[in-house]
Amino acid sequence: MPGRLPLPSDFDAQLQLTISPPPASQAPVNVLLLLHGLGDSAVAFTHLAKQLALPETACIVLQGPTPLPFDLGGFHWGDDIVFDQTTGQMDFDTGFVKASKTLSAVTRILIEECKYQSQEILVFGFGQGGMAALAMMTSGTDELGGIISIGGPLPSSSTSMSDSTMKNRTPVLVLGGSSQTLITTNALTKLRGAFQFVEYKKWPNKVGDGMPRSRDEMLPIMFFFSHRLRSRRGVPEGSIEIG
Repeated sequence: MPGRLPLPSDFDAQLQLTISPPPASQAPVNVLLLLHGLGDSAVAFTHLAKQLALPETACIVLQGPTPLPFDLGGFHWGDDIVFDQTTGQMDFDTGFVKASKTLSAVTRILIEECKYQSQEILVFGFGQGGMAALAMMTSGTDELGGIISIGGPLPSSSTSMSDSTMKNRTPVLVLGGSSQTLITTNALTKLRGAFQFVEYKKWPNKVGDGMPRSRDEMLPIMFFFSHRLRSRRGVPEGSIEIG
């Protein structure tokens, strides 16, 4: 039996989120969690969720649990706020214990209360949001349907596994620019040490790790969705999935 559409009342009242149902009154076979970047909020990604209009997929946009200090506006996923003394920029990688617990609780509710299978839950994260998603998976969360991280490497607090059988089996797609990117060779090595299935897409002629701005940049993401999202359209009522 497919899962039901999640409701805001299913989750902790302190958690700020928006829920978008699948298009055209389709049944929600999958759930996509969307996590914004450092200093952003749920508003922009709520618009993105509606633009994606993924078939048979409910989208839940989660807001970082902690507001930025000094009236900077926006929210973050880290355990702390650290400023680089050289550049004055905020550090992305400041620990994700709190975020991991929050995201794990969300996935647990989707599985236990809304009756989704873990492989029917995917996560899309940008920057620090992608790091939070990867940190959750290395903190003991069961295998999910997939993780997409744009410009978000595995946090330094997460560990790699020398034994391939101990690696998380959740498929990961990580994307980054061709220069001034956080998705370095060392970052990919560490990511592949923690996850068994990692696909990397380097956007050519792109400076930095911004969100996709063209059809060509969006194509690998949609290709990943097409392979990882499940569908029940055309499946007779009462059928049993095998495998």
